[in-house]
Amino acid sequence: MGIRTGAQYIDAVKARKPEIWMAGKKVESVLDEPLLKQTVLEIAKLYDMQHDPEYQDKITHVCEETGERVNNAFLVPKNYEDLTKRRAAFEAFAKATFGLMGRSPDFLNVVITSLYSNSNFFEKYNQQWAENMRNYYRHVRDNDLFLTHAIINPQNDRSKSSHEQQDMFSHLGAVEETPEGLIVRGAKFLATLAPVTDEVIIYTFPGYKPGDERYALSFALPIDTPGLRIICREPMQDGKRPLFDHPLASRFEEMDALLVFKDVLVPWDRVFIYNNIEAANLLYPKTGIALQPSHQSAVRGLLKLQFATEVACRLADSIGVDTFLHVQENLGELIQAVESIRALMLVAEQEYEITPEGEAIPNWVPLETIRGFLPKMYPRAIELMQTIGAGGLLLSPTGADFENPELREDMDRYYVGREGVSAIERVSVFKLAWDLCGEAFGQRLLQYERYYTGDPIRKKAIFYNTIKRQRKFDMVDEALQVSELLELMKK
Repeated sequence: MGIRTGAQYIDAVKARKPEIWMAGKKVESVLDEPLLKQTVLEIAKLYDMQHDPEYQDKITHVCEETGERVNNAFLVPKNYEDLTKRRAAFEAFAKATFGLMGRSPDFLNVVITSLYSNSNFFEKYNQQWAENMRNYYRHVRDNDLFLTHAIINPQNDRSKSSHEQQDMFSHLGAVEETPEGLIVRGAKFLATLAPVTDEVIIYTFPGYKPGDERYALSFALPIDTPGLRIICREPMQDGKRPLFDHPLASRFEEMDALLVFKDVLVPWDRVFIYNNIEAANLLYPKTGIALQPSHQSAVRGLLKLQFATEVACRLADSIGVDTFLHVQENLGELIQAVESIRALMLVAEQEYEITPEGEAIPNWVPLETIRGFLPKMYPRAIELMQTIGAGGLLLSPTGADFENPELREDMDRYYVGREGVSAIERVSVFKLAWDLCGEAFGQRLLQYERYYTGDPIRKKAIFYNTIKRQRKFDMVDEALQVSELLELMKK
């Protein structure tokens, strides 16, 4: 089939019958649930972009294997040009969502592509796992599917490994083997957008210990597989708010969910890892899924920070506070952060490397540096937005107030901005900012950015230790060579 349209995606959502629970009630129809319907419509727009002449050649290519057009997220890059093609697809989707949807379809499509291009990893442990992975990649690519994933265990007792938990199946694990496949039980999270996706992939993350064999699982299933329950977090909004009052929260709410597997059958041809601690611990660092998706995340994060920076600038301009030196300094800081991340991304692409398998991978150091910057700079942008808007963020009227003739004169008089900025324009900018920096929707975006790649402290520690192993810090030795004390050091 190749690239599908928004209508085809919507038809797929209608056809599926996943078990979804939200606010204590079972969702019988995704498209009849206001909170989920708007998300479906926004995702459908991304699929339609693939058929738009303005974008098609930028974000899709003709697959050599099938002759059909597929998204560039499914492209296994062989050179710099391929990396820029993938970036074009990432940018198009990120711009369409202002970077606010961290799990748009391209993200996990890159993960699947990386697992496919590094399928020789699976061959070291089980030839069938490798074949399963290759077939699954083709299935997702050729049907242009939308995936969610869940790789985190419930936060029960973090001081203990999976097999040490009080309940044997609080963490997702294998119950038994059958001729048809594995029976699995337990839970995983954080399945973002799960209610509106086609399938879910579960894959392992380092940290398994001896005794955790039954939990060493990687597999994929349709999201409406019998026995798979989706328990949504508390909604950040009700899906019924007017666009004027909540221009972002009403459109880009990304529902997160806990996935509960109640003795679910995983067919053998959908199993990628099972009962192997070594494979489970090495999957993430050895298959490129720690690196290739970070290219997509860098592009998406850049657009998100750029958007927040532009909102902060427009907020300051709307009331004239950007004439103050300290505000100019703060906004300059944000703009420089955006440009720094943009430069790092370009360097990562230009300084690419070729793996033994012939795959082009971006330089990991600039990408990991971006991963270190974003969890600090996005919260900084939100903090500055809150400071610039000050009390005015708490006092915005509604669109209904502007529409009431009896109130309109007061609205135009007391909510007007600096000279040349009307009341409606000023209030619109403030509402945009409030969605990002004040609403629960915005706070979820903030928390997401802090932890989307894991614990930022641990990530930086890993980064430092990796650099320490790879580099000798030779400039120090060169500087010490001119010292007379060098001879004493040798004695």
